[in-house]
Amino acid sequence: MAKTSPVRHASRSLIWLGVLVVALAAALTSGVLWGSATVAPKLGLDLQGGTEVILTPALAGNQQITSDELDQAVSIIRQRVNASGVSEATVSTQGNTNIVVDVPGRLDDATKQRIEASSKMELRPVLLAESPATTSFTGQDGKQTPYPTPAPTLANTPTAKPTDASDPSWVTPYLQAKYDAFDCATLKDATTNVAPAGEPLVTCDDAGQTKYLLGPVEVQGSDITNATAGMISSQQGVTTGQWGVNLTFNSTGAKAFDKVSQRLNGYYVAAQSAGTNDPRSQFAFVLDGRVLEAPQMQGIITGNTSQITGSFTQASAQTLANQLKFGALPVSFKVQSSNTISATLGSAQLLSGVIAGAIGLLLVFIYTLFQYRTLGFVTIASLVIAAALSYLTISLLSWQMGYRLSLAGVAGLIVAIGFTADSFIVYFERIRDELREGRGLESAVEAGWKRARRTVYAAKTTNLLAAVVLYIFAVGDVQGFAFTLGLTTILDVIIVVLFTHPIMQLFARTEFFASGHKLSGLDPTALGAVYRGAGQFRPSTAVGAGKLASSSREAAKRQTIAERKAAELAAAGTRRNGKDD
Repeated sequence: MAKTSPVRHASRSLIWLGVLVVALAAALTSGVLWGSATVAPKLGLDLQGGTEVILTPALAGNQQITSDELDQAVSIIRQRVNASGVSEATVSTQGNTNIVVDVPGRLDDATKQRIEASSKMELRPVLLAESPATTSFTGQDGKQTPYPTPAPTLANTPTAKPTDASDPSWVTPYLQAKYDAFDCATLKDATTNVAPAGEPLVTCDDAGQTKYLLGPVEVQGSDITNATAGMISSQQGVTTGQWGVNLTFNSTGAKAFDKVSQRLNGYYVAAQSAGTNDPRSQFAFVLDGRVLEAPQMQGIITGNTSQITGSFTQASAQTLANQLKFGALPVSFKVQSSNTISATLGSAQLLSGVIAGAIGLLLVFIYTLFQYRTLGFVTIASLVIAAALSYLTISLLSWQMGYRLSLAGVAGLIVAIGFTADSFIVYFERIRDELREGRGLESAVEAGWKRARRTVYAAKTTNLLAAVVLYIFAVGDVQGFAFTLGLTTILDVIIVVLFTHPIMQLFARTEFFASGHKLSGLDPTALGAVYRGAGQFRPSTAVGAGKLASSSREAAKRQTIAERKAAELAAAGTRRNGKDD
């Protein structure tokens, strides 16, 4: 099979790069015109300002919150706020009890709900359920009569000891009266609706449409290790087109849920056989006293995974998955205050960052033009394209993932200038080395690329690994720095492969570069002598003694210490042999 010619390879690479740039630009343009995208990326809290929310724990009596519980709560709330991706929000502690959440920009409703969402997840069996929820009954006169408030004298102790959490003995006269009179509208203004884990709970769903009397807690929310939204598949593996939520439990939760599923599935099977509906076949996921979902137990769960099905949309399934995954805080929190804060750095510091980046680019431009003459314009063009790709990508991520550019992210972009320029310098120096060996320019470009790409790939892999490690194990500003560093590292490789090398392949066939013009930066005569290893040099007959000596010194600088010592010993031996003669 014939190899693709360098010119054809270069043309294809440049076309692919053009397609990539056009695709990114078109996606951003469509987002600006028909979506919620903006031309510029969204800014982080330190550059734009935002909203500060202070959360305080809802403690009962003499209850205290420990430092471990506070740290766990900070971690979970941070995951909640950043559930849609990097948003540059910061979550920290204040004193020994409070949690401070700083969100860039205006606090949207979705983020506010994540922050204010209840903090304690419980899984309880359903004893009674009514939909639509009512607070009245039809009297003998045919009129709607409100249920009376339960009298304190009503019995609230089970007449017989309940055998399990689904036992009807839990429904005492007092709880029945409370359930009948319970108004779901009262939950809208209540900060909490809790009951001890070992006692029943009267509550409603988030929409206020269904009223529940729930049994004691059987599985804690902390036993849920993961929750993801996905399409439901049939037993034959065919996608049904419906959305559901997949749950994963730890060993404790899996064991408890297995036992519960056997009991509740028995109620489900019996109700199906009788053609009725038994609410005791349902299992409620309760977040701060409100029912998120109460699905029927249609099967026995023997492993550590389960699936919730229902009339979900993609958005509602993802919301429920986030609530189940990030909802199990060790204690409940309530909002103490919510304030708008101004930018700590603002537009002035952003301008300073842009100026710093521009100065960095200018210095790189000056250096490459001084060192590589006309060849330096290839570096300049490569950096300009890299900057354009970075801008388009960050703007798209800001639209699609909620990414916000902070000052740390700007620092990552500035640092990337040096890393990106380093790739070009390595490549150019390899081409020069091949020219010193006596190759023609076309051959030097191909041979230099084969040598340079190994170094470039190794260096970029190291940079990318460092960025990934920082992103995984760091938080806040450091995570933003790691994100931009990793992104620009990937774009750097794309630029070198799809632009810098193809351009050099095309330039190698132009008269200006191929003839070794003095201003091309690739003049074989100006490059001088060649270091061939083991202390040997091959001088160029076309250069003078002064330039030859200068080139020899330059080549000598490229030697390792061992090679330099070997060269010195060889030179000393030559001088001794000359004297002996």
